[in-house]
Amino acid sequence: MTRRDDLQDLRRRLDGLDREIVERLADRRDVVEAIIRFKDSSDSELRDTGREEQLLAKLQAVGREKGLDGYFVTRVFHEIIDYSLRVQKEHLIRAQSGPAPERLAVGYQGVEGAYSFFAARKFFASDEDRLDLTGYTTFREMVEHVERGTLDFAVLPVENTTAGVINESYDLLLAKSVAVVGEEVVPVKHCLMALEDVSLTRIHRVFSHPQALAQCSDFLATLDNCQVESFTDTAMAARRVRDEQDLSQAAIASEAAARFYGLKVLRRDLANQRENFTRFMILAAEPASFDRRIPCKTSLIFATGHTEGALVRCLNGLARHGLNLTKLESRPRANVPWEYVFYVDFEGNLADDSVREAIEELKADTVFVKVLGTYPARTLKGNRPAHPPAIPSTSQARAAGEGTDAATTPAPPAILTGRSRLTASEEVRRSLATKPFRLASRLHQPDDTVLRVGDVEIGGNDFVVFAGPRSIGSREELFETARAVREAGARILRGDAFRSRAGAAEPRGFAGLDDLAEAGRTYGMPIVTEVLEPSHVDEVARVADLLCVGADSMQNLALLRAVGRVDRPVILERGRMASIDEWISAAELVLSQGNQQVILCERGIRTFETATANTLDLSAVAIVREWSHLPIVVDPCDAVGVWRWVPSLAMAARGAGAHGVSLEVESDPDTASAERASALRPSTFARVMHDLGRWRPASGEAHATAASPASD
Repeated sequence: MTRRDDLQDLRRRLDGLDREIVERLADRRDVVEAIIRFKDSSDSELRDTGREEQLLAKLQAVGREKGLDGYFVTRVFHEIIDYSLRVQKEHLIRAQSGPAPERLAVGYQGVEGAYSFFAARKFFASDEDRLDLTGYTTFREMVEHVERGTLDFAVLPVENTTAGVINESYDLLLAKSVAVVGEEVVPVKHCLMALEDVSLTRIHRVFSHPQALAQCSDFLATLDNCQVESFTDTAMAARRVRDEQDLSQAAIASEAAARFYGLKVLRRDLANQRENFTRFMILAAEPASFDRRIPCKTSLIFATGHTEGALVRCLNGLARHGLNLTKLESRPRANVPWEYVFYVDFEGNLADDSVREAIEELKADTVFVKVLGTYPARTLKGNRPAHPPAIPSTSQARAAGEGTDAATTPAPPAILTGRSRLTASEEVRRSLATKPFRLASRLHQPDDTVLRVGDVEIGGNDFVVFAGPRSIGSREELFETARAVREAGARILRGDAFRSRAGAAEPRGFAGLDDLAEAGRTYGMPIVTEVLEPSHVDEVARVADLLCVGADSMQNLALLRAVGRVDRPVILERGRMASIDEWISAAELVLSQGNQQVILCERGIRTFETATANTLDLSAVAIVREWSHLPIVVDPCDAVGVWRWVPSLAMAARGAGAHGVSLEVESDPDTASAERASALRPSTFARVMHDLGRWRPASGEAHATAASPASD
């Protein structure tokens, strides 16, 4: 048998395994459908997040036994679980809506290959065999067909996370008699495409939809002698490039559109922001009702009278009924200069009494109300994927504390956790009143600040671990380290792109930052990198999820002001010679510029001690928790400089009340850098994560600050 025959045999085996996977997925769907029929009679909730977390943890363990990447297993089952939830929701929707029509007529704007086309196929995926898709030149034409009943549904884009709202869509929702019955969210990955793989210097005209051009403005600004032309639709732009056969022309559209029209992709991921999504509303002629177990949003439009406090009264009314707003947008009110209509989305179902009562009350404070409809939501917190528990939250740890051997772990001091309210004692009040900071003080904000970065919360009950190399070396080393730390349970990937490694002439810079961002996307982690120059802040902020101001830059006033003017969380490391007052005052400067997203990082100070690189000041954790509402994390690696002492200090940081730790991990610390004696190997890091996961407070330990009412 030849090598070619061997290869063909392996491919046949692979095809057989792939078919078996699909067959097992179909079997799993059948079981899911049986479960939802059971839930029909029991009125059970659709989703049990705790069970999902346990399932993912078990599957990760099985995957590791079989030599699979645990994070890969999690990603696969996120898709499987998401599909299962869709099956259950669609069952409940069908049960309420009655018999389905033989064919579904669905409209979208553009031609085949447009983002709206893919949004329609995604939303109606379960109806693919009876779906009739029709493209329209304009939004208005499409919506009017729904209004007249010649279309069952229309897919209307309403907002993009980069370019903002689509005003024409909002105006049509107000003007036309249609209802919102669903929503879909589609990731937008813009590509530059042409007839052949030509140099960018040969491209002199670029076509695309105005929204896509706005989303890619930074890239387009780099093209010399290039004319940008708005086009009706991204896919239409791609089709024009194909039809005109001009090598000097290019289009911006999706990679799927490039394949559809036979074009070559010249550049990928062109958008100004990495996380680029478009939200679509699904329109019908009549509103729909949905089972209360389906997470829903309700959308409405209202106009207030031109009186003082009218909008505030409307919003307060919604808040009184416990309705969480997810969207508030204003548009000029037609023929009434300087007055506005407001578009509101909130979590809730019209089947709920609280929603109906809130809308009735709203009518008393408005001159016009139009309820657009209730619909299953794609963007609510309840739809976010579950994750295998790596480190339990403080509340989980406390609940599990009794009857475990973890009681031998030192109990934390009495501290404030979560969003508990602080009522400062007179002693603390008097002390804080003399401090050189106000915005960072608990006198200004008594509640803990909780920051959300992706699906990670910093400052709440969760204990968050940042991990990765100190400085970025080769791409291969970085990805190996990222895989290892994600596998062990780290939530945020760290790596400094602008500091050189030992033996390297220059730091990796923006090329290293791009690699870090790709590693973060690959393994599902937000990224943080240190920024050294004020002139770099805006460019780094476009790529990194968090910015770090290092200990050496804590008193760089220009840099502090620069990071205070961007919308990115900032980790502010304590300078080696800085007092706690000076450290929090540096944070105050960032806050004063408008950026309220500051995380303090204790990483050691200079003392007379010579056994360690610096002295880790864990007393600062307790003091900061009392004085300030800002989250605080600890970096024991930089503090002590010796990896052997890092695990116990990471445990001590958690016991002291830190919201997380930042740990240096290298896939091969022996060769990565002779000076990085503090770096952990992945195996050591995994043991640290295991020990942090076993941490428990002492049984019955009350979590209250020393300045709580009980201490007054």
